[in-house]
Amino acid sequence: MIPVAEFKHFSEQQPAFKLLKPWWDVLAEYLTMAMLMIGVFGCTLQVTQDKIICLPSHELRENLSETPCQQLLLQGVPEQMGGLHEVSGLKNNLDLQQYSFINQLCYEKALHWYPKYFPYLVVIHTLIFMVCTSFWFKFPGTSSKIEHFTSILGKCFDSPWTTRALSEVSGENRKGHTTGQATMTVVAEAEPGKAGKGEKEVLTEPEKVVTEPPAVTLLDKKEGEQAKALFEKVKKFRIHVEEGDILYTMYIRQTVLKVCKFLAILVYNLVYVEKISFVVACTVETSRFTGYASFCCNHTKAHLFSKLAFCYISFVCVYGITCLYTLYWLFHRPLKEYSFHSVREETGMNDIPDVKNDFAFMLHLIDQYDPLYSKRFAVFLSEVSESRLKQLNLNHEWTPEKLRQKLQCNSKGRLELALCMLPGLPDTIFELREVEALRLEAICDITFPPSLSQLVHLQELTLVHSPARLPFSLQIFLRDRLKVIRIKCEELREVPLWVFGLRGLEELHLEGLFPPELAQAATLESLRELKQLKVLSLRSNAGKVPASVTDVASHLQRLSLHNDGSRLLALNSLKKLAVLRELELVACGLERIPHAIFSLGALQELDLKDNHLRSIEEILSFQHCRKLVTLKLWHNQIAYVPEHVRKLRVLEQLYLSHNKLEALPPQLGMCSGLRLLDVTHNGLHSLPPELALLQNLQHLALSYNALEALPDELFFCCKLRTLLLGHNHLSQLSSQVGNLSALSRLELKGNRLEALPEELGNCRGLKKAGLLVEDTLYEGLPAEVREKLEEE
Repeated sequence: MIPVAEFKHFSEQQPAFKLLKPWWDVLAEYLTMAMLMIGVFGCTLQVTQDKIICLPSHELRENLSETPCQQLLLQGVPEQMGGLHEVSGLKNNLDLQQYSFINQLCYEKALHWYPKYFPYLVVIHTLIFMVCTSFWFKFPGTSSKIEHFTSILGKCFDSPWTTRALSEVSGENRKGHTTGQATMTVVAEAEPGKAGKGEKEVLTEPEKVVTEPPAVTLLDKKEGEQAKALFEKVKKFRIHVEEGDILYTMYIRQTVLKVCKFLAILVYNLVYVEKISFVVACTVETSRFTGYASFCCNHTKAHLFSKLAFCYISFVCVYGITCLYTLYWLFHRPLKEYSFHSVREETGMNDIPDVKNDFAFMLHLIDQYDPLYSKRFAVFLSEVSESRLKQLNLNHEWTPEKLRQKLQCNSKGRLELALCMLPGLPDTIFELREVEALRLEAICDITFPPSLSQLVHLQELTLVHSPARLPFSLQIFLRDRLKVIRIKCEELREVPLWVFGLRGLEELHLEGLFPPELAQAATLESLRELKQLKVLSLRSNAGKVPASVTDVASHLQRLSLHNDGSRLLALNSLKKLAVLRELELVACGLERIPHAIFSLGALQELDLKDNHLRSIEEILSFQHCRKLVTLKLWHNQIAYVPEHVRKLRVLEQLYLSHNKLEALPPQLGMCSGLRLLDVTHNGLHSLPPELALLQNLQHLALSYNALEALPDELFFCCKLRTLLLGHNHLSQLSSQVGNLSALSRLELKGNRLEALPEELGNCRGLKKAGLLVEDTLYEGLPAEVREKLEEE
C-alpha cells in the first residue's frame, strides 16, 4: 500500500516543475486531460451499456446469400423497420439467450475494429502524449538537473537578499531619475526666455522633490549566511550546467516524438472515423440455432462515438498545432544563449554574465512562465550583488566592539588595527576614529569607500597581498595625512598608482618582484610627488638601483634595498643621494663594497648583511664618510679585517658576526670611538691585548667562537656593560673581571669553567638576572657574593 507521504511528496514536486512548463505545454496538458476524459467516458459506456442489438432479417432462412439489411441501409432505419412483416414459428420467437448469443457474435464478427476499440485507443494515445510531455522531468539524465535548478530558483526567488538587492537598486534608480529631472528643470529655467535685452533675467530655483528609497530591513546573520550559500550553489550549478545541452536535446526529441505521434493518430482517425455506423449488417451461419443467417444490428453508441471521435480529432489537431509551434520556437530562436540585457538596464547591475547551453534554455522556459523569476535569479549571478552580500555579512561578523578588541600599539607607538584573510573590508572599520595604523593582509579587491574619511587620525597603511582601489576624493583626503605606507605584492607593477601621489608620505616600503624581462631595468614609478619622503625600502629582484630614486635625492634619509640574493650590479645612482644617512644593501649578491657608497658624505649607518663579501680592503675608503658611526658587515664570508681599520676613528658600532674570522687585528684598538663590537659566530682563537685601548667600548659580543683564554688587558675597558662569552672554550675567568664595575650583563654558558671568581661581587652593576651561567657554577660562589648579586 502506498503511504500518504508519497502522495504528499508528489504534490509538492509538481509546482516546482510547472516553472519549466511554457504556455503550450500547459495547453497540451489540458488537451490531454480532455482527451483522457473522452477515452474514459467511452470506456465507461462500453462496459455499462449494451454494445450492439441485433434482429433477424425478414428474409427466409433458405435464402442465405442475400444481405438482409441492404435496403435498410439505403432507405433508413424507420422505413425499413416499418416494412417488416410478421412471421411465425422460430422466425419471430427467439428466446433471450438466442438474442444475446447473436448480439455477442455479431459484435465480434461484423463490427469494425475502430468503433469497437475507439475509447481504448483514445486512452492509450492520451497516455502516450502525457508520457511524452513529462518524460524529461523523470529521465535520470535530466531530472536531477531540473530538480536542482528549480530548487535553487525557488530559494533565490524567496531569499530576503533578492528583495533587498532589487529594492536598493530601484531606490538608487528612482533617486537618480529624480535628480536628473531636477537638473533638467534647472537647465530649462536657465534658458533665455522672451525678456527684453535691457531686462535682467531673474532665475528662481525650482522646488526639488526627491523621493527617498524605501527603507529596507537589514538581513540578520542567518539570512546573510543562507544567501552566501546560495551564491556558491549558483556558481557551481552554472559551471556544471553550462557544459552540456542534454536538456535542450531531450526537449527537442520529445517534441519531435509528439509531432510524429500526432500525425500518425490524425491520419488513421480520419481514415477510420467513417467506420462508425449506426446500422450494421451481420451475416453469420447460425440457422441451426436460431433459424436465421442474416441480421440487422444496431450499434447503440455509434452516434455518441462519432461525436466523441469528432471532438477527439479536434483536440488532437489543436495539440498538434502546439507541437508544431514548439518546434518553430525551438529552431527559430537562439535558445542556447541567454542575455540579461533588459535586466541589466532595469537594475543597473552591469556585471550580470550571459549564460549558455542548458542554463540558457531553462531560463528561456522560465521567461515563458514568468520573467520575474529570471530577474530575481539574475541577482545571484551578479558579482556586484555578491560583493554587497559579503559586505553585509562582514559588517554583521565584525562589529565595532569586536574590532576594538584587536587594536594594538605597533613598533612606532601608533594604535594599529590588523585584519588578515577576510573576504572583504568591513564598513565597521571606519567607525573606529581612533585608529592610527591600518594593516590589511590577504584581502582581495579592496575598494575604499567614502567613509574612509572618518579615520581622521590615520597615518599608517599596510597592504600585504591586498590590491586596493582608492577614489580620487579619498586620494585628496590621504594625500597630506598618510605618513607611512607598506605594500607587499607579487609584482611591483601591481602597486597602485595613487601611492605615488601621496605628497605627505614620509616612509614608503615596497615588496615585490620585477618581471624577469624587466628585472635589469628595474623601472619604478616616478617619486617626484613625494616631497616629504625620508625613508624608502624596496625588497625585490632589481638588477640596479631604480633611477626614480634620484627624484627624492634632496630629502631621502634612509634607503633599504633587499634583493633576496639577486645580484645588484649598477649602483651609480647612489652618488646623487647627498643627504642619505642610512643605507641597507641586504642580500644583493655583493662581492666587494661598492665604491659609490664612499661618495655619501652624510652617511651615518651602512648595512651590508647577507652578501658575498670575502675581503673588505676597501674599508680604508670609509674615512671619506666622516659621519659613519655604524658599520654592519655581518652574515658574509669575511676571513680577516685589514689593519687600516684603524682609520675609522669615529666608528661607534661594528658588526662582524657570522663570518669566518679567526683573528682580529691589533689595529682595531685604535678605533677609539667604538662602543659596540659584535664578532659572534666566528672562529676566533684569541683576542689582541690592544682591545684594552677601546675605552669607550660598552658592548662586546664574543659568543660562539673558539676562545680558550682572554687577555687581562680586556678588563681595563672599564665602561663595558655587556660582555657575551658564551659557547667558547674558556677554562677560567680572570679575577680582573672585578674591574668592570659598570658590567650589567655577563654570559658564560657553554664553556669549560670549573669555578667563578669571587671578584664578580665587585661588579656593582651585575645582578643575578644579568649573569647567564650554569646553576652549578653559580652555586659554587661564596654566599656573600651571591647575596650581592641577588640584591635588588
